[in-house]
Amino acid sequence: MTDVLSFAAGGYRYVKGVFQYSAGVAAEAGFEIERVRFRRPLPLADGFRVVEAQIRGMGRPLTAFCACELRSPAPFTEEGFAAFNRVYVGTLERWGAYRDGLNPVARSNVCPELNPPAEPSLHAFSYTVPADAEAMPSFVIAGSAESPEGKANYRDHIVRRGDASPAGLREKARWVLGEMERRMGALGFGWRDATATQLYTVHDVHPFLADEIVRRGAAGGGLTWHFCRPPVVELDYEMDVRGVAREIVL
Repeated sequence: MTDVLSFAAGGYRYVKGVFQYSAGVAAEAGFEIERVRFRRPLPLADGFRVVEAQIRGMGRPLTAFCACELRSPAPFTEEGFAAFNRVYVGTLERWGAYRDGLNPVARSNVCPELNPPAEPSLHAFSYTVPADAEAMPSFVIAGSAESPEGKANYRDHIVRRGDASPAGLREKARWVLGEMERRMGALGFGWRDATATQLYTVHDVHPFLADEIVRRGAAGGGLTWHFCRPPVVELDYEMDVRGVAREIVL
């Protein structure tokens, strides 16, 4: 059973995930989600300072921060990923978002194959703002690669681990697409509600692009393919999806 919890301090609800991020967020009644993307990723500390200024400038509390998209230099080991997450969550705890072991903030964290950043960086972030009754319902689904989260490790649960053949990638994609659908469904959404779908892999997706992605409605607003790897070694394929009415580029 999927747990959906309300985070009243932020004006949104979320799908309970792991300690480092939730599986997705949706604005509650009276709010909507805005997304901000940087022209170039900023080192995490600098990026978080901009986040604070942007959210406070909108007259919102820092608990309105509901999702972010990170870029890292290279895939982490399992141990390195855990260490990074502990540091990352410290900021959310300071902002009042991470409480009592629960993290409402959704996240994607991927690694550009070419021209990677020198250190973990912030690519985009989302937050809630007040909205009128006619506002489009909005949501952000966290990134997922082809391994269930919340297990003892990723490695032992990777779908078709080490198999980047067309058949292997197709099966990985099916699993990830199913996870996107599960998370959206828990929040009351589907592909028809998405305004953007993002794909992260360095492998060829053309053999299954039409049948597995487009045909099921996952590219209704187009598909943005980032030439990136998921954040943990041996993972090959990741996606996230969102439905928001307003996006800003800084």
